[in-house]
Amino acid sequence: MAAETHFSENCPTINIPGSKSLTQRALITAALARDNSFISNALLSEDINYLVDALRELGARIVFADGGFSVYGTAGKLINSGNPLFLGYNGTALRFLSALVCLGEGRYLITGEKRLCERPVGALVTALQGMGVDISCAGNCPPVTINAAGLAGGKIELKDIASSQYVSALLLCAPYTKKGMELTLQGDIVSAPYIDLTIDVMKNFGAAVEKTGQREYHVHAGKIYQGRKYSVEGDASSASYFFLAAALLQKTIRVNGISRKSKQGDIRLLHILEQSGCEINSADSWVEVSGKELPEGDLIFDLNDIPDMVPTLAVLAAFRAGQTVITNVAHLRLKESNRLAALVAEFSRCGIKAAETNDGLIINGGRIRPAVIETYNDHRIAMSFAIASLIAPGLQISDKKCVDKSFPSFWEELKKI
Repeated sequence: MAAETHFSENCPTINIPGSKSLTQRALITAALARDNSFISNALLSEDINYLVDALRELGARIVFADGGFSVYGTAGKLINSGNPLFLGYNGTALRFLSALVCLGEGRYLITGEKRLCERPVGALVTALQGMGVDISCAGNCPPVTINAAGLAGGKIELKDIASSQYVSALLLCAPYTKKGMELTLQGDIVSAPYIDLTIDVMKNFGAAVEKTGQREYHVHAGKIYQGRKYSVEGDASSASYFFLAAALLQKTIRVNGISRKSKQGDIRLLHILEQSGCEINSADSWVEVSGKELPEGDLIFDLNDIPDMVPTLAVLAAFRAGQTVITNVAHLRLKESNRLAALVAEFSRCGIKAAETNDGLIINGGRIRPAVIETYNDHRIAMSFAIASLIAPGLQISDKKCVDKSFPSFWEELKKI
């Protein structure tokens, strides 16, 4: 169990950027808010730049200053510049803005790079159509076209949600709907912890949100966001690569800017690492992982609620004697890359036996041989295999720049180990 006062001298200390998930949610709420906000410790990355540019097109004044963003909010009164909102590879912004622009007036077009235009958004489009929005997309994917005239809100029911971002997109806009929103979720929900993260940010900015049942949410109309100072917690997903490094190197590594008590779902990786023999120590602003000998044998992990941790855990599995089965993550085929296929291909390239299943992966630990790892323009593939290269000489990452999507300082931090 975590010891709150433990301190290890002379261990590598890693600084992670602000959470990408929290930065994007804070920017959205601040852009909609009445009056001004300052978002400190915000992530500065390729994805964030695309979102900031789009929010500026919608009328928010966003200025980078003193390590964060000053945001002059719109009070929910969005403008329409007539320009397409181009979001690069930013899937989160795609879902959030598809709902957000419905609060405006006139025609909006949301698009991005080729891979973004292969990522599904149909369930959100259908939900918005159910509220009377004139919105469409071709074949379940972007570009998304919206003829906006405000959002009515009301009672909405979503079933078997393939991305929690659909839910978050609706919740973020709910205070600005005419009727408020009563949202009920049924069936399977992917990445559910991100919904709680969204609600936490909304409440921080003054929204009135109630969880009226296990999967029922009520957001009151008229209680709009109020500008404020908001500090972004460090990114648990970015931290995971250095937690992995500690486990594989069997040494102690400290990561600053995050706590084990974080509400970010990906912090659950620490529990998995404890199952893998690691010792975890934490305080309010740091986590230390001390790696020990990895356990042998067959293990099964359901990562439905933390799918971004699949590449991290898969690399750990490659070094462990035994078979690791990762389940309930079929939606990873629709991320920045087809992550399941990408992991199997790159493990095969470096001599590790791995296979796709209907909903996940099977990985048999072994000896990694030298190889040049393809990244598929996917930051999480690049960073996971970069950690593997610390233990397996001869592994090279073909496209190092793709980490700019979420962790531009990754390679500098890696040098500390």
